[in-house]
Amino acid sequence: MNIKRLSLITLLVLSIFSASAKDYPASLFGIRSDGVTLNTRSIQFAIDYIAKQGGGRLVFYVGRYLTGSIHMRSNVTIQLNEGAILVGSLNPFDYDKNGWTALIFARDVQNIGITGLGVIEGQGRELAFNVVDIIQKGLVKDGFRYDRPEADARAVLIYFFNCDDVTMRRTTIRNSASWVQIYEQSRNVILDSLHVDSKAYWNNDGIDVVDCEKVKITNCFVDSDDDGICIKSHTPGKRNDDIEIRNNTVRSSANGIKFGTATQGGFSNIRIINNRVFDTYRSAITLAAVDGGYVENILVDSLYATTTGNAIFLRIGERQAGRKGRMENVTISNLYCEVPLAKPDAGYEYEGPYEDMPRNISPAGIVGLPDATINHLTLTNITIKYPGGGNPLFAKRGTDELSKVPEKANGYPEFSMFGELPAWGLYVRHAKNIKINNLVLIADKKDYRPAIVLDDVQDATITGLDAKEAGAKSKKPLHQSQSTNISSR
Repeated sequence: MNIKRLSLITLLVLSIFSASAKDYPASLFGIRSDGVTLNTRSIQFAIDYIAKQGGGRLVFYVGRYLTGSIHMRSNVTIQLNEGAILVGSLNPFDYDKNGWTALIFARDVQNIGITGLGVIEGQGRELAFNVVDIIQKGLVKDGFRYDRPEADARAVLIYFFNCDDVTMRRTTIRNSASWVQIYEQSRNVILDSLHVDSKAYWNNDGIDVVDCEKVKITNCFVDSDDDGICIKSHTPGKRNDDIEIRNNTVRSSANGIKFGTATQGGFSNIRIINNRVFDTYRSAITLAAVDGGYVENILVDSLYATTTGNAIFLRIGERQAGRKGRMENVTISNLYCEVPLAKPDAGYEYEGPYEDMPRNISPAGIVGLPDATINHLTLTNITIKYPGGGNPLFAKRGTDELSKVPEKANGYPEFSMFGELPAWGLYVRHAKNIKINNLVLIADKKDYRPAIVLDDVQDATITGLDAKEAGAKSKKPLHQSQSTNISSR
């Protein structure tokens, strides 16, 4: 009797599990794969129906499925099999707006995902041009800064807000009209083996995580016309916590991996491990706290960067009066970076802007404020290779002119924001409790500047410094000003 009862219970559990994991082919709901039929209502009906049945997967097979905005429901996964392409409409009026304009929304739901070797295609350039057209016709109002629509008026491909248990795996996501994908105030998010290719228009951030907890971004390839992997905080009192960014490859016409620019809340317990950045206009890694938020307990380990405009940029700012940031307990280890002489993102259709030229190559920057210092920073096993050749005729700023380096507390945080800097390798300003171990700085040509400048740095230890500057025989690699308790050996 007990065995029979156990068998019945087992069968019941298995049947419930099977029902919850049921696959539903898209064709069941009249969803057409001809690339012409607008399937928005059919796809939405399918998602709603599957949710009402307890959940399952909506499976798309080979074909092009044209759609406007669709909204995810709890316990539903979109499965895009190889050869299936979910195509965003070119008509701006086929898209909904809820915070952002988006192709795929999810709000206040759980246990959702998009998986499979298929493609989400945004047709972003053509869509953005169509948005421009309806703005210029006066059909919609927009700030239209820089002669282009605001980012939230152009459809991002994915916008998930306040969701739990999100899985995005193996899918190609390409050609957004704005940011590619946004995960905001969500928990337990897995982004694995995604292929992001979005150079269609301005503001094509590859992956944006905003005020989320327990996130894993792993094994992704990102090629984007703006920041590659970007962690942001839009809301005071919210924070990003327990995030792992591991085994990713990033190409970007802005920053490779970045915190900010929006830094209203917090960034804590974040691990950035074994990533590669290449052909990237700005910094391989940027950590910013410029809107009153905080950055703490951060590990960056095993970052390999080539053809990248800058290696490391850490910045505290005060873009809003009275809201200074805070940054402490940051460790960066096992980093290798090659900074080229030429523009590293040359060839992108939407390149980063040309800085005032000619100018000298900027060093890695660790820059706080006089009353908001970067605290407890450790740099270990760092190698940065520069072209060298700094020319004092290019708006020279030497070590006797440190006071002329502007603070720019309210400036947009980027490594070149201060103009010419007096070091060719590493510039540290307004920082304390700094440990630098095994730092190798290489300049292929002689530079008029020292390798390292410490300005208003308190309690710093430098061990194993190796500054290799071609043609410099007896030049001191380290210059310090207004700094105390500095040990270099």
